[in-house]
Amino acid sequence: MESVLDSVEQIVCNVLPQADADSVFKDLNVVGMLHEFWERKLTGGALSRSESLVVYESVPSPSPPFICYVTLPGGSCFGNFKCCLTKAEARRDAARVALMNSVFNELPLRRISQEFIHRSIEEAVSMTSGSLGDAKDPGTSIGAYCYMLQANEGKTMLEFQELMTVFQLLHWNGSLKLFREQKLTRQEVISYYSQHPLDGFTRSHMALDWMVKEEETPGLISQELQVALKELGEARKAGRELRFYKEKKEILSLALSQMFEVNGAPCTMERTLCEHSWSESSLSTEP
Repeated sequence: MESVLDSVEQIVCNVLPQADADSVFKDLNVVGMLHEFWERKLTGGALSRSESLVVYESVPSPSPPFICYVTLPGGSCFGNFKCCLTKAEARRDAARVALMNSVFNELPLRRISQEFIHRSIEEAVSMTSGSLGDAKDPGTSIGAYCYMLQANEGKTMLEFQELMTVFQLLHWNGSLKLFREQKLTRQEVISYYSQHPLDGFTRSHMALDWMVKEEETPGLISQELQVALKELGEARKAGRELRFYKEKKEILSLALSQMFEVNGAPCTMERTLCEHSWSESSLSTEP
């Protein structure tokens, strides 16, 4: 653990030469430090003064605890870990969590190498009924995972997670099953979405799929939204990367709002579900 902390401190000194490494993770200007970290990382050390580099999103709430999400370049998302009594405190805490993960992501052990791929495949095999031989067959789950790792060799785990999030959503949405029925290979799907990151068009298409499912099973979207909000809250309190859970929530919310607009009814269900989730969060969060 000490060697990891030493490496983190060295990275901080290299990327943020004007910052005091001992106070990097304190509240003082942690928002500015996160912004400068990503400016220097993306520009090779130069400062571009881009205001939209790191995006913050405060969840509407009339009273504490307040929640804030921060989305990094590439799409990785983190939220405040602590129970925050002010919006400013929630913003700082979200920035702190994101900065710690950003710095840790720069360690050599977080970069995909041949050794990393071999170790990851062995772990995946141990958790499934597959075998190491499946890694050579992209038609299997292990093989597809191996193919994705090899295609992203040299990238960091946060960069790889951005691609994995897309496939998590495709699986959750049922799109991967549809692709199989259309006789598309996993390599073809992986290659396509490696070049087409998650965007508004993809979200809208997934939202439309959920609207179709809602017609077949009334109440399905609201049930899925409740699950997504619960998962998002639990992942945030655990300090985990949040994009998959947050994208699920946003896709379902979009489907719900469009469904009510089409039917000419006020869109109040999401607000009710969200308020219910925040009240549960406040009850289960330690002061």
